Amino acid sequence: MNFSHLAPESFYRASSPGNAGHALQGPQEAAVCIIGGGFAGLATALSLVEAGQRNIIILESETIGHGASGLNGGFVFGGFSLGERALVAQVGPVKARQLYQLTLAAVAKIRSRIAKYNIACDAIESGIYLANWFDDPTLLDEQEKFMRETMGVQWQRVSKSDLAQKLHSERYFGALFEENAFHFHPLKYAQGLARVLREHGVRIYEHSRVQSLAKEGVDWRITTAQGSVRATQTVVCCGGYIEKLYPKLASAILPIATYVMATEPLGERLAQAMQTKSAVYDTRFAFDYYRPLPDSRLLWGGRISILRRSPQQVAKLLYGDMLKVYPQLAGVKVEHAWCGMMSYGRHKMPQLGQLPEGLWYAMGFGGHGVGPTTMAGEVIAQALMGNVQDVQAFAPWGLPSTGGPAGLLAAQLTYWYYELRDWLKE
Repeated sequence: MNFSHLAPESFYRASSPGNAGHALQGPQEAAVCIIGGGFAGLATALSLVEAGQRNIIILESETIGHGASGLNGGFVFGGFSLGERALVAQVGPVKARQLYQLTLAAVAKIRSRIAKYNIACDAIESGIYLANWFDDPTLLDEQEKFMRETMGVQWQRVSKSDLAQKLHSERYFGALFEENAFHFHPLKYAQGLARVLREHGVRIYEHSRVQSLAKEGVDWRITTAQGSVRATQTVVCCGGYIEKLYPKLASAILPIATYVMATEPLGERLAQAMQTKSAVYDTRFAFDYYRPLPDSRLLWGGRISILRRSPQQVAKLLYGDMLKVYPQLAGVKVEHAWCGMMSYGRHKMPQLGQLPEGLWYAMGFGGHGVGPTTMAGEVIAQALMGNVQDVQAFAPWGLPSTGGPAGLLAAQLTYWYYELRDWLKE
């Protein structure tokens, strides 16, 4: 199939271009300056506002939601990039459950903010299926039991025959259904948060790339091309787009790409593949994730790579992945395809804390970021107000170096290894 017709922007940007924001001009002062206008930065600011704090500035190098926050799959559910079993192995069942429950609280907070602030973000309250790619029912049985007994959540077991009534694919062997989860338009949500923050007096400056960040006495001085901020506290929330902003933080991040596409509106043809509004991902390490959109498009994501690819390359890869699951969709037109840069710590847990010189940070949300970024905003906001209990829970993971280019290569080799393992398991 020829993909030369693809739109130049993501589906999210095409369907919600946003309003033009202003750049920082001249010197300003703030109690808190947040660098990064994605979910983590916006959530930190809103948690502060909801606690009665004011005098906040957000600096975004591009536009609100420009990075992974406005490019992701739009899945809103609990958990971290580090799997629950690995989390238990590292910190024990009690602490693991407490941390996991923080992400469930974040899901509830997202849901409540959408309602409270009337954020129109195409939220679809239809749950999420974890579909079993392998003909091995013990995978789902063991996961259901583990989540119930150890994490305190009940996922509904769905048989192969029952799932086939929802997902018309011979690829799957049953599923677990997470009823509490939902999916939404992430860029509209980010833009909605920005609107709320502006209404509460938060100063948001777009197209304001930070050129330098340094301690100046007891405060921080942040400079951009056309202005500067003197702030009592500063929080870096840049993730996979941190580049060389602050080497101590940048060296602890692996910027990893993931790929997403959106088809044309499928109309009645969507029902040939899916008869559910639920989102879906599967049990492989290198899993597909996809969801039906309100206008009958199918949004499809997957793959993990150190490489940025062109929209045409992304579309070709994901179109092939889609047909492996739903061959009946052969010939549908792909209208948008894009890649976004996620930020991974070497340990696959969020990196939340404060450097010795006093700089706060929230990053490393990997491929499971919508809930944890909101959690991070609450945790960091509480820490800024003196309550450091929750942020200290993330101290064991710290900021280990990812090894630069060698670390990126190692990450790609690891992905290929697990992809091969999935293939052999089939």
